[in-house]
Amino acid sequence: MNIASMIDHTLLKPDATGEAIDGLCKEAKEYEFAAVCVNPYYVRRAKNLLEGTKVRVATVIGFPLGANAKEVKAFETENAIKNGADEVDMVINIGALKNGEHDLVRDDIKAVVEAAKNRAVVKVIIETCLLTDEEKVVACKLAKEAGANFVKTSTGFSTGGATVEDIKLMKETIGDSLKIKASGGIRDYKTAKAMVDAGASRIGASASIKIVKGE
Repeated sequence: MNIASMIDHTLLKPDATGEAIDGLCKEAKEYEFAAVCVNPYYVRRAKNLLEGTKVRVATVIGFPLGANAKEVKAFETENAIKNGADEVDMVINIGALKNGEHDLVRDDIKAVVEAAKNRAVVKVIIETCLLTDEEKVVACKLAKEAGANFVKTSTGFSTGGATVEDIKLMKETIGDSLKIKASGGIRDYKTAKAMVDAGASRIGASASIKIVKGE
């Protein structure tokens, strides 16, 4: 299994410097990761650094809380793509989901999907650690209905990250209709492989090099 080709090499810390992003992109080229995942401010920088390589540029939308208006998320998506983003990882409106406002959640995701207009892959972060199993199932179904490409477990900024149980539940819910990204707390090869075996086809990690080296 070529785990490197499944990893989004991630640096989303608020204090990440340009120098750190340069290092991230250099590592992504060296290890041939699927993508780098950076905050919107650094999309253009990452795109320039990775020009001519197969490494894609991913960024985050409505991050990390998801509680922005859908119009704001749509604008963020447009702006990110204009700056060179190939993929966008958007956070759902978690409060709305918990309120049972399923139409609002679907429309929120759809706003990003429509802004991406097939120019960028859309990954939907459902923040599993804050949801009941029933809510996880609903969130996955809404992401599918809205036309997203992936469902993703976590931002990595909340109370927990990806679990094998959640990946299995997500896989049972969506089958092969969407892909799954496991993210948050994945720091070694064994954990990453367990996520893939459970159904994930992409891994979000900052410990990417440790994972690839099997540490």
